[in-house]
Amino acid sequence: MGKTPSKLILAGCLALTACFAGKAFAADKKWGQYQVEDRRSGYTFAAPETRAMQDDNFQNPGMLWAEIGEELWEKTEGEAGKACASCHNGPETMKGVAVSYPKYVAEKKNLENLEQRINRCRTDNMKAKPWKYESKELLGMTVFVRNQSLGMPMNVKVDGEYAPFFEKGKAFYEQRRGQLDLACKHCHEDFEGGQLRANILSQGQGNGFPVYRLKWSGVGSLHRRFRGCNKQVRSKPYGYGSDEYLALELYVMWRGRGLPVETPAVRN
Repeated sequence: MGKTPSKLILAGCLALTACFAGKAFAADKKWGQYQVEDRRSGYTFAAPETRAMQDDNFQNPGMLWAEIGEELWEKTEGEAGKACASCHNGPETMKGVAVSYPKYVAEKKNLENLEQRINRCRTDNMKAKPWKYESKELLGMTVFVRNQSLGMPMNVKVDGEYAPFFEKGKAFYEQRRGQLDLACKHCHEDFEGGQLRANILSQGQGNGFPVYRLKWSGVGSLHRRFRGCNKQVRSKPYGYGSDEYLALELYVMWRGRGLPVETPAVRN
């Protein structure tokens, strides 16, 4: 006879608890810009070899996506016959843009992340087709735009019109879900720094996304990571760009307030 769902949940939780053995990092180490008060970038939980890969643009494989974005910046597309460069006076005008996303858009009465803003520029201004989530084009342009703000501190708004979305994201973060009955906070707050199999549990900060993950052998968005986490706790994931993930993105970016933009970060 197979295990009942409740026993599966219990067995899964016990297995996870057994893996949370001790702190796998030096909590008192000074991390410079990668630590703001008690908030620490995933960079500080990575292996030295992974950090070295991120630090060197020639070694960082995520920079290949930045190069894709740089080429697309100059590419004319759509019925309007425009490129990104047609409206913006150079990529340097994007400096500081990434730190405040996702943003509230009054016309939508909803949040919009950077990927969606890029696609809105394409459909509204260039009269071009939007790029698909996780396509090399959208990932490349998102990496390229965010990279212009490299090192600048994350600073999203969470008051005013943003407040209901912030609360929704916070509730999502703290809600148990899936067959393992776990919430985001259990891994990234309660057991931060513990070891889950071969991985060190970080604070789950979003300041480096889109990131190059060694596991993926490629670059992926924050929403791809959300979906992966949902699947790991045996919960049905939401769609890319869903209202649920946009609210969660706002909350996660607020958790990392003050941490530097690292895109493209390198993670395990």
